[in-house]
Amino acid sequence: MAFTFRSYAAAPEFYTSAAYFSMEFALDQALKTYSGGLGFLAGSHMRSAYELKQNLVGIGILWTYGYYDQTRNEDQTMRVDYRHKSYSFLEDTGLIFPITIHGAQVKVKALYLAPEVFGTAPMFFLTTDIPENDYISRTISHHLYDADTAARVAQSILLGTGGGTLLDLLGHQVDVYHLNEGHGLPLAFYLYEKHGRQLEEVQKRLVFTTHTPELAGNEEHPMKLLEDMTFFGNVPADEVRRIAGVENNQLSYTLAALRMARKANGVSKVHGKVANQMWGGYKGICPIISITNAQNGTYWRDPALHHALTSHHDKALCARKREMKKALFDIVADQTGNLFDPDVLTIVWARRFAGYKRADLILRHFERFQRLLQDTKRPIQMIWAGKPYPKDYGAIATFNGIMQKTKGFKNCAVLTGYELGLSAALKKGSDIWLNTPRFPREASGTSGMTAAMNGSLSLSIADGWIPEFVREGENGFLIPLANINEPENVKDDVEATGVLDVLEQEILPLYYDQPERFLELTKNAMREVEPEFDSGRMAREYYEKMYTV
Repeated sequence: MAFTFRSYAAAPEFYTSAAYFSMEFALDQALKTYSGGLGFLAGSHMRSAYELKQNLVGIGILWTYGYYDQTRNEDQTMRVDYRHKSYSFLEDTGLIFPITIHGAQVKVKALYLAPEVFGTAPMFFLTTDIPENDYISRTISHHLYDADTAARVAQSILLGTGGGTLLDLLGHQVDVYHLNEGHGLPLAFYLYEKHGRQLEEVQKRLVFTTHTPELAGNEEHPMKLLEDMTFFGNVPADEVRRIAGVENNQLSYTLAALRMARKANGVSKVHGKVANQMWGGYKGICPIISITNAQNGTYWRDPALHHALTSHHDKALCARKREMKKALFDIVADQTGNLFDPDVLTIVWARRFAGYKRADLILRHFERFQRLLQDTKRPIQMIWAGKPYPKDYGAIATFNGIMQKTKGFKNCAVLTGYELGLSAALKKGSDIWLNTPRFPREASGTSGMTAAMNGSLSLSIADGWIPEFVREGENGFLIPLANINEPENVKDDVEATGVLDVLEQEILPLYYDQPERFLELTKNAMREVEPEFDSGRMAREYYEKMYTV
């Protein structure tokens, strides 16, 4: 039986037809199509699009091995495992179609995720891992963010050209194509060819979200490689150079997208300013506005905790929070053999391990941190979790180094398997959500939003979304920023001192000596994080500011 694409009836205010392209989506623990923050954001967007009945479809890639499974070696160091994934809840559309990669025909199969499965916008996932392809072609959709450069380029072609081709095959009318980061850039050249090589026709239809606040993180490749890979479809290289403003024979995905889109956005107010400073001097770029990232409250918040808040039942709120801490501590005990106490202040640092996120900043003045761990009057418990990129050996060394340094302490734990399920448990079971990026390198960050929804207070560098939310000592805590012009090691020293100062002088006295006041801050955070940082607001803003002309 032939596949027919039918979605829910769109709400009148969201009638404009949009297609959202993202390399990763975190929709449910059962579907391993994400690595971290970009996927968490995209997943929440798809959930809110469904709740608002927006006329939107998501386009992603079905990764055969997901990102990776994070486990432990015999010596407890981190191990990267790859396991084949399969999903009976995805519908085989029966659609198999060719695209061109590296001058050769590659067959693409489309699978469908219906809205009612997880409560998302309708979504299509593309794979090349089918018998109709040779082995190399099959591997294109094996690993999210493949470390091989040519494979990464091929994945971009699969997402952009494959996604655009699929929507046309389905006969699905699209008014606006949304690139969530530059990975799907080949879509712009697909649309350029489709619309008679008229750049203004592409610009009428394309919008772009940039997430990376530093030049080094914005993907770029030599034109020769991209030409050889058929990145531009049938568009001649000289024409690409003209419309994308290529300099030094290197194509910047971000710059090309900014020149081919009608509008772009940064993902927090701080990041919007940073993005305009980074790119504003280049010719031919589109306007860059700010739409702050957000997370879906329906998915993330604990219903019982939220009910206790809205019904002004403090005793029930504290009892539920204690239950959630105990549930997290069951995971800690299972993984590490350490038994944590639900009455002790629990600090969590959990997100992707990357150098600039500084997972080990709190350990920098180790003797002082050790005194905190050994304080029996005002004790603390500390948990780390997160996945480094599998080939980021520096970040893996940091992960292993933290484990090695803290393994002798029964009130420290380093957890593996940081995916949606563990992320939720950590947010629900923590009292303090620690966030220590180097300023201004965190474009948004959203983990603190869902922590706040579950009664966990931010202790954070004032970067990304944090300046839009945290009121120092009222709904969270700020780490004093070092002078931005100082060397990195000096900044690390100053800000590491700041983390410990705020803990010792503000947080611990509140938690143990003024529990009613600590509870008031917790409730403030829970009340104030929504609706402003619920993705319903964000999804509305995309329609109002980006999709609707």
